[in-house]
Parts: sequence; structure tokens; C-alpha cells
Amino acid sequence: MAGLIVPGANASQPADSDPAGWPREFHNADGTTTTLTSPPKRILSTSVTITGTLLAVDAPVVASATAANGRFFAQWDKVAQTRHLEKLWPAGSVDLEAAYAVVPDLIVVAATGGDSAIGQIDELKAIAPTIVLDYGGQTWQDLAREIGAATGLEAQANARIAEFDASVEASRKKITLPAGKVNIISYNGPGASNPIATPDGVHARLLRSLGFTLEAPDLAWQSNMAPRQDFVWAQYENLTRLSAPSTFLLSAGDDNVAAFLGDPMLANLPSVKNRQVYGLGVNSFRIDYFSAKEIIEGIVRRFGKVEQTVPSP
Repeated sequence: MAGLIVPGANASQPADSDPAGWPREFHNADGTTTTLTSPPKRILSTSVTITGTLLAVDAPVVASATAANGRFFAQWDKVAQTRHLEKLWPAGSVDLEAAYAVVPDLIVVAATGGDSAIGQIDELKAIAPTIVLDYGGQTWQDLAREIGAATGLEAQANARIAEFDASVEASRKKITLPAGKVNIISYNGPGASNPIATPDGVHARLLRSLGFTLEAPDLAWQSNMAPRQDFVWAQYENLTRLSAPSTFLLSAGDDNVAAFLGDPMLANLPSVKNRQVYGLGVNSFRIDYFSAKEIIEGIVRRFGKVEQTVPSP
């Protein structure tokens, strides 16, 4: 299991000889292990997706790869600026000289995804201890716990998760849910796959934590060769077979809703007939601590209970 930590030192040593738990062995997502001798002070993240969670747990990340467009994710870009996070290469274009120049004492690599540097893992290991994390299919909370275990920031990770959970519970009490189930669609229109969230994916789990019930897409609609846990990559025409009375659009704000509502192929969808189609948020594609907070805040604004004013006697 990725992230399993085994305290280092000789097994014959007394248990209290290493109270801080260092050195330790980190079990990577690719099946290898990495020996970590001390808490890192200069982390280089080769994955822009993982960087958000590093920032969320206050890890000492000093440099990071960017998205393919050369930017950080908008949901945490201001945090990155505040912490003077250095931009390295865009996703898919690893620059080993830039990695050396950072002088990191820990490098973080994603096991899969468009921002994975797994192809350069050996070269990166020659620069600094390198760990491999798999962010696919798990919540940001799970990823935060793994990062905490690798960096000695277990307390910070647990505190951030507890704070987030409290925020979810408070937000849940503030909203009135629409009747019936909801679905989440990454709407791309005709001639393309239109991914539909499954109830087991991280997007669905976030909405479920707020009390929503997710409509499950038919797994037979999967149009790509590699089925995924979080989305069914459905052909456009299969969207017409959905039945939930409410729809959330992935990576979309409310200004993106009109195109969905105006699509003649979807005119008979219950959510279109009900005019209950909502943007989940422009930064909702990747769920990390920051984008999850944005989604929750948007839902509270949309579905917040109207407070009744008690007339004065």
C-alpha cells in the first residue's frame, strides 16, 4: 500500500532510540520504497496536481511543475504566490537541469496522469530522495495523509482534514437540497466523449458528503479502452438517457450552463426541463482541498436556506 511507513533503524535497537520516527521507509505507488532520513525542508513537486495538497498541509514545497499552459491551478495560485513557489517546467516537459538547480531534499512524482514524471524517475532519484504518489481515484484527504507520513507533517494533515470535515458539516446544515438525484457531467457536446461521474469518484463523494444522492451512469456506456473508477466516458448520445432532475457541469461556472440548456439533443433531459442545471465550478476538474472548498462555497450560495426574519413584537 502506497504511503505505508516503516520506522528505520536496526530492529535490535530499543523502541525509544528514535522517538521522532526517522529515518523511515516510504512505500511508493510504483511498488518501490524510498528511505527518508529526515523531514524535508525543500520539496520539489513534479506534479501540479499533487502540489495543491502539498500546499494544503503546509509542506515546504519550494518549486513545482505547472499545468501544460505554464500556469498553476487557479484555485491555489494565490497561495503559491504568497509562498513564493517557483514555477518549473510545464506538464510533460521535465527539465532535469532545473530540478538540480532547486537543490531539493525531496522530490514528489505522480504515478500516472498527464503531469507524471515517472519516465524520468531514475534521473530524479539521482538528484534527491524521490517518492511516487498516485492521486488517481483517491480523495485529497487520502493523499494528504500519505504526504503527511512522508514529510513528518501527520499532525498538520490531520488538522487540515478535520477543519475541512467541520466545514462540510456546517455547510450541509446551511443548504436545502433539490429533490431527487443529481448527476455530474463533463459536457463536451457532440463528436466527443462526455464523461459522467460515478457515485464512487471523488467528485461524487464530495457531493454525497453534503447530502446529495448521485445518479449512476450505465457502465456499458464506457467508450474508452481503460475503464475508470471516477467517470464513465460516455458518447454524447448517451447523455439523453440520464434521468436525474438536477445536473452539475464539471469545470463550468454558471455562464457555461446556457450551452447545455440550449442543446436541442438534450431538450428532454429532466434537468433541462426543470432548468436545474448548475456549474460545479470553473476549477472543479481536479478535486483538492482548495477546489473542494470552492465547490462547497458555490453550493452554499446556490442552495443556501433562506433565513426567516422574525417580526418585532
